[in-house]
Parts: sequence; C-alpha cells; structure tokens
Amino acid sequence: MLALPFSAAGRSLTGINIVGPSNAEPPPQPPGPAMYQLDVILKKGSNLAIRDRTGTSDPYVKFKIAGKEVFRSKTIHKNLNPVWDDRVSLLVESLKDPLYVKVFDYDFGLQDDFMGSAYLHLESLEHQRTLDVTLDLKDPQYPEHNLGSLDLAVTLSPKEGDTRDATMLLRRNWKRSCKYQSMRLSDVHRKAQLWRGIVSISLIEGRSLQPMDANGFSDPYVKFRMGHQKYKSKTIPKTLNPQWREQFDFHLYEEQGSYVDITVWDKDAGKKDDFMGRCTVNLSHLTKEQTHKLDLPLEEGEGLLVLLVTLTASAAVSISDLSVNMLDDPHERHQIMQRYSLWRSFNNLKDVGVVQVKVIRAEGLMAADVTGKSDPFCVVELSNDRLQTHTVYKNLNPEWNKVFTFNVKDIHSVLEVSVYDEDRDRSADFLGKVAIPLLNIQNGERKAYALKSKELTGPTKGVIFLEIDVIFNAVKAGLTTLIPIEQKYIEEEPRVSKQLLLRNFNRVRRCIMFLINTGCFINSCFEWDSPQRSICALVLFVIVVWNFELYMIPLALLLPLAWNYILIASGKDTRQDVQAMEDLLEDEDEDFDRDDKDPKPGTWEDSRDKNYILEDMLASWHFEWIRAMVDSERKGFMNKLYAIQDVCISVQNALDEVASYGERIKNTFNWTVPFLSWLAIVAFGAATTIIYFIPLRYIVLAWGVNKFTKKLRDPYTIDNNELLDFLSRVPSDVQVVQYRELKLDPNPSPNKRKKNNPG
Repeated sequence: MLALPFSAAGRSLTGINIVGPSNAEPPPQPPGPAMYQLDVILKKGSNLAIRDRTGTSDPYVKFKIAGKEVFRSKTIHKNLNPVWDDRVSLLVESLKDPLYVKVFDYDFGLQDDFMGSAYLHLESLEHQRTLDVTLDLKDPQYPEHNLGSLDLAVTLSPKEGDTRDATMLLRRNWKRSCKYQSMRLSDVHRKAQLWRGIVSISLIEGRSLQPMDANGFSDPYVKFRMGHQKYKSKTIPKTLNPQWREQFDFHLYEEQGSYVDITVWDKDAGKKDDFMGRCTVNLSHLTKEQTHKLDLPLEEGEGLLVLLVTLTASAAVSISDLSVNMLDDPHERHQIMQRYSLWRSFNNLKDVGVVQVKVIRAEGLMAADVTGKSDPFCVVELSNDRLQTHTVYKNLNPEWNKVFTFNVKDIHSVLEVSVYDEDRDRSADFLGKVAIPLLNIQNGERKAYALKSKELTGPTKGVIFLEIDVIFNAVKAGLTTLIPIEQKYIEEEPRVSKQLLLRNFNRVRRCIMFLINTGCFINSCFEWDSPQRSICALVLFVIVVWNFELYMIPLALLLPLAWNYILIASGKDTRQDVQAMEDLLEDEDEDFDRDDKDPKPGTWEDSRDKNYILEDMLASWHFEWIRAMVDSERKGFMNKLYAIQDVCISVQNALDEVASYGERIKNTFNWTVPFLSWLAIVAFGAATTIIYFIPLRYIVLAWGVNKFTKKLRDPYTIDNNELLDFLSRVPSDVQVVQYRELKLDPNPSPNKRKKNNPG
C-alpha cells in the first residue's frame, strides 16, 4: 500500500498541512459516530501520463472504499490536464479504510490503460472542514515514475442518527449512484462512439526503402494506427519498391487534430521484425471531399510511401432510445426508401443501404461475478463499424432498449452482436455472441436469438432479443460484390491450433474426394460398369462435341444452378455437407477451447528455470565463452521454433483458403445465399449472350487492351479479380454453421449446459 501521496511537507491551498500515517501517535480523539459523510469534489488533473499514440490520454477516475467502487467520473478526451469538477457524497462506515483513487485511460473497444493511483487516508482529515488536497499518482510496480497529480476538495462530517437508517441510506445512495452512473456513461459513450467522417486510405507503393536483409532486399509491410483503429498491410517479399495497392477506411472522431501514425517493418521469419521507418499524416491539413496524393518520406529510415487519402462526411450513424428511431417515422422511412430506390442505383455506389438494430433485452445470461450476477453491456458490430450500449449493473436479464443505425457498404456483411460483462479493473468477460448475415434478416421481426460461444460453434447461456430492419439498393449491392471485400482491422493474430489444422485438412480432403469421385464416375462410363449409363454418356458426348460452341460453357454452368433450384423448390435439401461440418465443429469445440485458450505453461517455465540455473552456474564459474555458446544455441533453437511455427501457420492458412474456395463454389451452386446464386445466373446469362453474338477475337482484344492500358488510365488503381471478389462473399461451410441460428432450448439439461459452458 502506498502512503498518502502528498508531498513530504503536505500540500493544501487552505494553508492546512495534510500528512499520511506516520510512526508518531495520532492525537487522541473522542469516540466517533457510527457513520461519516465524505463530500469530494474532483477538480482537475495535472501532467497526467500519456497512454495514447497521439501523445494524449482520455482519463477518468474511480473511487473505491474497502474494495468496493463507489464513484466513477466522466471521461475527458484528449487531455493531460483535465478539468472534471465532479461532486460526490459518500457514506463511510469506518475511517480505517482509505479512499482508493485510480485513474484510467479510456480505450473504446479495448482494455483501459492504468494511469496511476493514490490513497487518501480518512483518519488524517479534520472533521467538518473543507480541505484542498493534491494526490500524487504512482504506479505500485514502478513507484519512482511520476504520473502527475489530482486536485480534490474533501469534507468529512460525522453522520449522527440511527445506524440502521444510515445503512439503508447508504444502500439507496449506492443504487441511485449506479443508476445515474449508467445513464451518464450512456451519454458519454454515445458521444465518444459516433464518428463524424470517414478517412479512406489507399496504400499505393513504397520507393527506395532501406535494405534490411543480407540479400540486399527487404520484405516490407506497413502498420497504420489512428486512435484505437489499426490496419496492417500484406507483406511484399524481396523488394525495395513494393506495390501494395490496398484500400481501407478509418473513422474520424474529431474535426481537428487527428493523426494517422504509419510505421514500416521488414518481415523476418523466426525473429523480431526490423523497423524501417515512420511517418505521420495530419488530417487537419487536408480538405474534405477531395482525394489527396501524399508522398511521405520515412523518418528514422530511407525512402518514402505513396498514399491516397480522402476525407468524406459520415452518413447516418446514430444511437438513440427505443422511443426515438427514424424507421418508425413514416415520413423518414419513405425518404430512406426513395434514397435507395432502383432509379438512384448509380448515385454514390458506396452507399448501398442502411440497417437499424434495436437491442431490446437479454434473458438468462451467464453469471460472471462472484455475487452470482453480471454487469452486461452489448456491442454491435458491422464490419469495422462498432457501437455499444450502456452497462446494466448486477443483472442477468438486462434491458437496454437502444437503437443503432449503420450505413451498409456491403450487403454481404455480417452483423455481430456480442454481450460482455463489465469488469472495473480488467478487460470485459465474454458472455455470448450471435452473427447474422444482413441478407438473412427479416425486416421488422422482433426475434430471440440464442447466444453462441466466441467461435460461434456452440451454444452458451442466454438469449438476446433484437429487431432489425435492412433497406438497400439491389443494383448497388450487386456491383459492390465485384470489388475487394473490406478487411477487418481488429483481428487476432493467427495461432497454430491442432484442431484447426486437422479441421482444415479434413475440409481439403473432402474437396479432393469430390474431384476423385467425379473422376471415378467418368471413368466408370468408359469402363462400361453400367451399360445404360455408358450408352447415355456416349450419345451425350457425340452430340456435345459435334455441336460445341464456346457460348455453351457458361450455358452449361447454368444447368446445375437450375437443377439445384428445382430440388430445393420441391423440398429436397442439397446441403448435407453442412450438417457434417456442424457435427465436426461441435465435437472439436471443447478441445479447441482447452488447447488454445488455456495453454499449459509448465514446460516453458521449467525450461526457463533450467536456463536460469545454467546461467547462474556459468556466471559463478566465469566461463564467459561457454555462456556465449549456450546463448547462441538457445537463440538458434528459438529461431528454429519460431520458423516452424510460421510454417505451420502458413500451411494452416493455405489449407483453409483452398478448402474455403472449394466450399464457396459448391455453395454458390447449392443456393446457400440466393442473392449470390441469382447474381451468378445473371453473370452466366450475360456471358452466354455476349459470346454468342460477339466473336471471341473481339472479346479477347477488348480484355487485353483494357489490361494493358489500365495503369496508364489510372496509375493508382487498386487491382482486383472480380471472380475471387465474388467468391469471397459466398460463405464457406464453416461460416454457414457459424451464421446458422440455434433453436431455443428453454430447459437445457445440466450435462449439456456444462459441456457448452466449460469452467
């Protein structure tokens, strides 16, 4: 425990010295009353610690007494000298418990950073007198660091009267404080979450970068950060003039003073990546609604980066109460319907539609606290757009009654709604999640969704009630299907997983077995295993070859789509493989959690202990040359271990990519997503018509001229493959299982509940 963090002589603006407990005996005092009232004015902070990359912090303050939080201040954004002027009155039972003051930096969507703490010893305060005090903030782990100070005004007054009445008053004040705090935090979060603009960044290329490898080249990639938003580019191997051609968006939360921090790194397998330089973009110097070409020299390195940056105003993104929402107003709903009508299909192709999510309530949530309750809040995500509700304290059946509105840039996006338990001093605990593709939503239907695990492979405890409306333009939605999909910039780094590697291997094996079975079927026609089948195949082969034209290729691809549509319309299910994938995911779910989330550190710690013992022995024997050899061998072993891990991750990801593309092709023809299957029919029909009426040489000539002149017409265009972009929107079998709704089970058995909620 830290001593009272005033200066050694004490500090007081009123001329009264306040000192902490010392070895000197305190002056005798008459017996105290049963209760005290502590009035605190949190005035301001001075020279607080920097916790954000922009050189500032978003500080707020917590008060605790006897381990229980009794107050939380508002958050002051982007300020190291914040002024709060917050007032709070607390009822204190014992003066022996000090007031514990902690300061945090608010990070939306991330764990809040610790900025320092201090103790105010109540026994040292004079009664019924307002004292101005300054608390010096310290970090218990690094007490020598100066983390700034807080200015308070405190008044301690005895509370006379019946102890029971005072206790009831204390409880009522605590409940009222929690309720007021939840409402106030709701307003603070609403203001902090809503962005006022979009920053579109195109990373084009790098020029004359610094060579970092022995071969005279580098393997560069770029990291971008703006506040809590991050993006990492792909790695371009063995080059000093990389061509990235990537585009992504950040949210702009402030009109002025926003910076984008950019760092360039050289990828090294098996060891730490090398730093190649940094640069910064000051967005306040850029005009809006205009694309800016920036040539940014790298500081602390060589070369420069070429970027295209565009600032655009944000469309309708909002958080409101249930009683106030735009789609319930007939006039506003009509205007939105007109905005996304077919006759406006070519106005602002990036504005595909709008989605409104009503987060009503949740029931039967998991108890995450030792009290048997939880402090749940809800996070709603659509691609990189993320908003959240306020926290409902000590409740397993919370009611939020909030309405979130997002703009839809891609109709194939998936709406993710997650429920967390707020923990004051650490990251939030996960309670459940649902993933809902926008194309699966039925407008205006209030529905209960069973919550799933974090991997969306099995159920967890609780349900959440949502009502969702989606309005979009079908032509814009179809055109955006043929451009690169937006990558999420908040993603976990890939890890090696035995279960994931085995699952991907089995998926690839199923795709290969399909090809082998197809080949065996064709070969059986040649072998005349079935005379009737072979005769039909021979006749069909002769007719097709004799009459073959190039336009028949896309026409033939229409046949399986039509056949599967007829089967589905007649009530037959053509998607049995998805059920097999669901069974596989459920079987591995428990092992996946145990192996990936709770790694056993014993082996590593034992090896580290042995290494430390060995180093101590060598040091005591003064065999420095042996120490160097051991260190070299150990580093070599660790480098090999990291290299093996990188290879395993590459194999794991390659298997996933191969299997995913095979499953997506199958799911396109299986009508897993009807919108995409209809889009494929339109594409195949158009291709058939074009090839039928236009000679092939003209088509190839037009394609080649377009490819050769594309960079001449637009030097900074983002390359893409329309076919792969289309397939990236089709869900794989794993995603189909993750997006499938669970049937509500009002009375799950204890064994099943235990299996679904281990630990």
